[in-house]
Amino acid sequence: MNTKSYFFQSFAIVALAFIAFIGFKQVLPDKIFSEGKLDSKNILIDSLLLESVANDSLSQKEDSISEDEKKEAGEKIIFDASEGIEFPPETFDNYKGYQYLISFYEKLYQLEKNPQSKVRIAYYGDSMTDGDLIVQDVRMNYQERFGGNGVGFVSIISESSASRGSVKTLFSKNWKTQSYLNVKKPTSPFGVNGHVFFANDKSNSTWVQYEAGLTKFSTALDNPTLFYGKASKKGNVNFIIGKDTLRKTLSPNNLVNTLKVTSGSIKSFKANFIQADSIPIYGFNFDNGTGVHVDNFSQRGNSGLPISMFNAGVMQAFNHNLKYDLIILHYGTNVLNYGTKNYSWYQRGMKKTVAKIKESFPGVSILIVSTADKSTKYDLEMKTDSAVVPLMKAQKRYALETESGFVNLYTLMGGDGSMVKWVDEAPARANKDYTHFNQRGAKAIGNLLYSQLNKGYEEYKVLREKREAGERPKPVRKTKADSVSVLKDSVNE
Repeated sequence: MNTKSYFFQSFAIVALAFIAFIGFKQVLPDKIFSEGKLDSKNILIDSLLLESVANDSLSQKEDSISEDEKKEAGEKIIFDASEGIEFPPETFDNYKGYQYLISFYEKLYQLEKNPQSKVRIAYYGDSMTDGDLIVQDVRMNYQERFGGNGVGFVSIISESSASRGSVKTLFSKNWKTQSYLNVKKPTSPFGVNGHVFFANDKSNSTWVQYEAGLTKFSTALDNPTLFYGKASKKGNVNFIIGKDTLRKTLSPNNLVNTLKVTSGSIKSFKANFIQADSIPIYGFNFDNGTGVHVDNFSQRGNSGLPISMFNAGVMQAFNHNLKYDLIILHYGTNVLNYGTKNYSWYQRGMKKTVAKIKESFPGVSILIVSTADKSTKYDLEMKTDSAVVPLMKAQKRYALETESGFVNLYTLMGGDGSMVKWVDEAPARANKDYTHFNQRGAKAIGNLLYSQLNKGYEEYKVLREKREAGERPKPVRKTKADSVSVLKDSVNE
C-alpha cells in the first residue's frame, strides 16, 4: 500500500473542492433566501395586503424614498399647543408624538384624581400579540398603577384561544365566522374585533364557554356582557353558571346591542344560543367598570389595512358602550419581504386606516407601533432583514402625517442585529423563526411599550402643572425652512 500516494490524492481532492467553492461563491446570491414576492398560497395574509402589493409595491421606484430621507434628515418637528400644552420639538429620527396623546394622558390624569373613572385602550395587532402576548403585560402595568380588573373584550372564536392564559375559551365547531382578513362584504357588519359570528346551525347546539385565567387582575370574569348586532328576528341564549341556567332574550333592534349575563364577578359560564341563526354575534366584554381596560384585537396575518373596511356607524355604536381613549396599531410582521424596500404604498393604505379610526372613534388618541427587528440569512449569517428599516420609516411617516403617537419598536429592542441577540441569549427571548417573541420576550416588549407611554404621561403632568400654575404656553412659531410645523387637522384624506 502506497500511503504517500493516498495522501496526495486526498490533498488534491480537498484543493479542487476549495477552488470550486471559491468559483461558485462568485455567482451565488448574497442573500440565501430570495427577496422575491412570497407565495402566499399557504400563508394566512389579509386580502387587502395582497392586492396592494400586486397593484402598487413592485411598480414603485426604489430611488424615490432616498430623496424623502434626505429631506427628513434636516426636519425639525414643532408642535402647536393643544389645550395650552406644547411638548418640546422633535426630529424625525426621535419622533414619538406625545403631543397627539394629550387627550389620552388627560383621561389618565383624571383617573388618578378619581379612581372611580375609567380609561379604555383598543390594541390592534397581528401574530405578535397572538395569545394576548405583549398586550397582557401592557394591561397589567396599567392596572397595577391605575386600577382595573378584567381582560376586556373577547371574541367568540380566536386562533389563539387554546394558548391564551388571560382567559380560557372553548366553543362548538359549528359557528359560522366571517373575518375582515378575507371577506370584503360580510353578511352583517364586522364588530370592533374585525369579526362577526353566526349560530346558524339549527340542528345542533352552538355554544361558547369562558373561564377566567390566572394572570394578575384577570382571575375573574367581571360583569360579563354579550355584544351582538342588528337582525329582523329575536333569539334566545341560555347562560349556564354552575348549576343555574339563565334564559334570556336577544332583541337585535340596534346596530350594536348588549346583554349582561350577570352582575359582579364569576369564574366561568357557558352560553348556548337558541334560534338565533340570523343574529350577528360579536363577543363578550369583561371589566369591573373602573380603572384601565385593554382589549386585545389580534389577528394572525393582518397588515392593518382591513381596518379601513370598518363600518363607521357600527364602530360608533361600539364606542358608545366601550368609550375608547387610545387605539394602538401594532403591525409590520406580515408586510415585510414582498420584493421591495419602498413601502409608500403601505404608508398610503395605513393613512386610510387611521382616517377610518378617526371617523369611527371621534377624538380618540392613536398610537402606531412599528415593526420589530427581524433577521434573515445573508452569506450564511443571520442579520437584520434589509426591509425592516424602510418599513419602520414608512410607519413613522404615516404616524407623523396622521398626527399619531409613535413607538419605534425596532430601536426600542436594540436596533440592528437585536433579534439575533434575543434568540441567542440564554434564556432566549425570541423564537428560532427570528421574527416572533416568546413569552419571556413578549413580557419585556410589553414593559418597554408601557415605559415609553408612561414617560410621555409623566412629561404631560409636568407641562399640565406648569399651565395650572399660570405659565403661558409659548406662542405658535412660524415654520422655518429646516423645520416642519404640525398643525391640528392638517392632514386631509
